[in-house]
Amino acid sequence: MLDPIFLSLKVSLIASCFVFVVGLATARITARNVFAGKDVVESLFMLPMVLPPTVLGYGLLVLIGKRSALGGLLMDMGIQLIFTWWAAVLASAVVAFPLMYQSAKAAFTSIDLSLEHAARTLGSGEFRIFFHITLPLAWPGILAGLILSFARALGEFGATLMVAGNIPGKTQTIPLAIYSAVETGDNEIAQKLVLVITLVSFLTVFWLNRWLRKKVTVWKKGDETRVAVSHP
Repeated sequence: MLDPIFLSLKVSLIASCFVFVVGLATARITARNVFAGKDVVESLFMLPMVLPPTVLGYGLLVLIGKRSALGGLLMDMGIQLIFTWWAAVLASAVVAFPLMYQSAKAAFTSIDLSLEHAARTLGSGEFRIFFHITLPLAWPGILAGLILSFARALGEFGATLMVAGNIPGKTQTIPLAIYSAVETGDNEIAQKLVLVITLVSFLTVFWLNRWLRKKVTVWKKGDETRVAVSHP
């Protein structure tokens, strides 16, 4: 029973790292720039959130399958993704990406641009502005997106089943192990795994809520409500 747990945590953590980097970069670009076809690009970014996981899995099969151009190229290089745990990482990253992207974009757009402009007039470069002003101010929203992406990756089932398969000890994550246990009538294993993934997901979201609550302090002074946000 431990193999699916450790594999799920490994897949979710690696997928979250990919999603964090790509989601942060794309959110920064779309939040600060206007370009032709922006609505189309953003719709494509959000598409994995509304499409059935099986459709995403089929799309990944078409993209990296052995008969595809990319899949054939990878096979020629000695790299096989289909039916490996790396395919599970890819599937989890694809389904979790919209959560990271949307949260990061909302965090970036909520920042007062005058703060960045003031830093530029004082001679700060874009690199320093991003890491010393923009990122700290947007960090609560970014972290929320990262945690939600991890939770979503942890629970991924449909796309993972199609591109990684359900191979015990190799590609079988917790959701796939629960599916197999229910199919074989092993309710004891299924219940234990359900308890584990429910507990991990609950604690993840619970910690996020507590952390955000500490970052936002609300108090009232007379008839006016003020909100103070502390940033790391």
